[in-house]
Amino acid sequence: MSDTINPWQSPEAEISAERNSASSAFLTGSMVRYLKEASPWLRFIGILGFVGCGFMGVGGLVFAIIMAVFADLAGEFGGALGIFMGLGYILGGVLAFFPARFIYNFGAKIRNYTLSNAAPDLEEAFRNNKSFWKFYGVCSIVALAFIPVGLIATIVIAITSSFF
Repeated sequence: MSDTINPWQSPEAEISAERNSASSAFLTGSMVRYLKEASPWLRFIGILGFVGCGFMGVGGLVFAIIMAVFADLAGEFGGALGIFMGLGYILGGVLAFFPARFIYNFGAKIRNYTLSNAAPDLEEAFRNNKSFWKFYGVCSIVALAFIPVGLIATIVIAITSSFF
């Protein structure tokens, strides 16, 4: 009876050590050329992002100050709303800083990789690329979550304003 195979026995598989995929990875010459050609554009877009963040921050600050100074002309709601909008622009500038930094670092690390051919530079470049897309993905999810909230708030405001 010991020579027969047990049909209810758990299957067995040979276990072997996994190969490190990074050691077998390589970049062809055209891949490196494409990365090298993209690097200045990535850095340029990152710098434009930094400049845009600065303009948003300064613009929001100026707008909030002007609305605070001229609050009496805008009415009691207008002044507070203007200050709130100015602070919103400042917050938007702060939030826009992160993807600008990630995209700039992506381009800078690709440039470093093309000069040094060091794998850590390439790894850091792709880490920044991942962070860039992850940031935009999370922002998209948050924005999509606010759509139903905005719709419900709009309906409630429309219904309540019709009674007054």
